[in-house]
Amino acid sequence: MSDWELTRTYGSSSGEVRWERLGDPAAEPVVLLHGTPFSSYVWRGAARALSRSHQVYVWDMPGYGASAKFDGQEVSLAAQGRVFTELLDHWGLAEPSVVAHDFGGAVALRAHLLHGAAYRRLALVDPVALAPWGSPFFRLVGEHHGVFEQLPPHLHRALVREYIGSASSPGLDPAVLDRLVAPWLGEDGQPAFYRQIAQADQGHTDEIQSRYGSIEPPVTICWGEDDAWIPVAKAHELASLVPGAELLLIPGAGHLVQEDAPDGLDAALARFLG
Repeated sequence: MSDWELTRTYGSSSGEVRWERLGDPAAEPVVLLHGTPFSSYVWRGAARALSRSHQVYVWDMPGYGASAKFDGQEVSLAAQGRVFTELLDHWGLAEPSVVAHDFGGAVALRAHLLHGAAYRRLALVDPVALAPWGSPFFRLVGEHHGVFEQLPPHLHRALVREYIGSASSPGLDPAVLDRLVAPWLGEDGQPAFYRQIAQADQGHTDEIQSRYGSIEPPVTICWGEDDAWIPVAKAHELASLVPGAELLLIPGAGHLVQEDAPDGLDAALARFLG
């Protein structure tokens, strides 16, 4: 776990992005997008597995993980979609395969449907894509983010641990949970956690939901059967809206499928990506 580090940087329109590339540079490219409130760390196992046959790109979105966090930073879905489009151009990737989890699903969909990003294949893992979204807790924090930002650090840490922990069905290894919580602590991390929730706006998926029927690249949708954050009914709804989409439900997995059922997810991605 301690050896997961993003060593490369890109100066995006929303601040410095940390990223990394694994695998043979001559192999087919695949880009992995994380969700909220996570980072590329959740893709560490899948990235290494896929790098045996692909050129794999991972990145921490602005405001997340090891990337820049600062007051006034724009970290909305709209901003992340623009940054992802910038990155694809920076990397020189004309038509990569894309694997996107949670909030990253909306980022990938916006980049494709609004900014013309072309994909060879698209895998969506428990994505934020359909209205309504946002748990009661998420909405409460969004409405009162200024108050939550002022929590004493120990109470903030406890809140974030409980929140992230609830994304797993069987429960996260304590060391993994520590690693996922760490970017949200301290003078920069605590306000950044509430900033990204405050800027979450369902309007950013409402804007593209009617366009899902125009998606042309092959799509697979992977979903944890025990997802307590986004109910599995949304998986069936999304699959019905995307032409030819394949739906794979993963037993024993919650929202963080990468942690709950890594072998099943890695096998599904390897098969889909060829």
